[in-house]
Amino acid sequence: MTTGHHAGVIAFYDAHPINEHEILRKVEGTGADLAALTENDLKAFDQDHYGGFEATDLLAEAGDIRGEHWVLDVCSGLGGPARWLAYRLGCKVTGLDLTTSRIDAARRLTDRVGLSPLVDFVEGDATRMPISKGKFDRVIGQEAWVHIEDKAALFGECHRVLRNGGVLAFTDIISCAPLSSSETEQLARDMRFPPIVTAQHYIERLAPAGFKVQRQDDLSLEWRQILVDRLQMYRSLRETTVERFGEAHFEKWDRMYSAFVSLFVAGKLGGTRIVARAT
Repeated sequence: MTTGHHAGVIAFYDAHPINEHEILRKVEGTGADLAALTENDLKAFDQDHYGGFEATDLLAEAGDIRGEHWVLDVCSGLGGPARWLAYRLGCKVTGLDLTTSRIDAARRLTDRVGLSPLVDFVEGDATRMPISKGKFDRVIGQEAWVHIEDKAALFGECHRVLRNGGVLAFTDIISCAPLSSSETEQLARDMRFPPIVTAQHYIERLAPAGFKVQRQDDLSLEWRQILVDRLQMYRSLRETTVERFGEAHFEKWDRMYSAFVSLFVAGKLGGTRIVARAT
């Protein structure tokens, strides 16, 4: 059953400025032939997370992802990281996402670059994964679990689908200083974020789920500049965003994303990378 919160998250991504149409428009602008694309053509445009494919490389290194592994990308979006890992490392990757439009677009983009033999996508809830036990060697996530309120259920599911000794490696938005009630309400309304937790909150919920934390990296300063640049990037998409979703949607997105970025600049929000092994 789709909850009200789930419906809000789905609506958020159905109207997101970074989408299949925008990716292909950007790729075509480089002179690439859309009828003969490779993942190398897509890599600069299909990574809807902070730091692009280089950040995916760093996460793969931190999580010791190798070619013989089967990786689950939880909240995989348009599938950029899944495709990039398969392309660069030769590993098999499954993406799980709640949003049908993202899953459909991910499959089409993956077909375009010939990676469907290695990469597939499943529609489902990260706290109730439609996936059998002990199937994966690695589980990853990038800046998406902030949408999930029940972290204990999320980590329980990650542990369930991992093989013995498997590794969980993820990055996410965290709270670095208390938010006001109005800021919390605005993030819930505009970004579909439940109350944002600290890195320590994540760490404390990993052990009961059966994980031993191996490392935790603070990405807050690095992400601050990335978010400022990302706001400008979204503003550069004004023409196509207005074309697809209307002027009012662009203006609303600009207001809400500006408020979101201001919380990073103020040091209230930040980022973390956490790696833990299933015990």
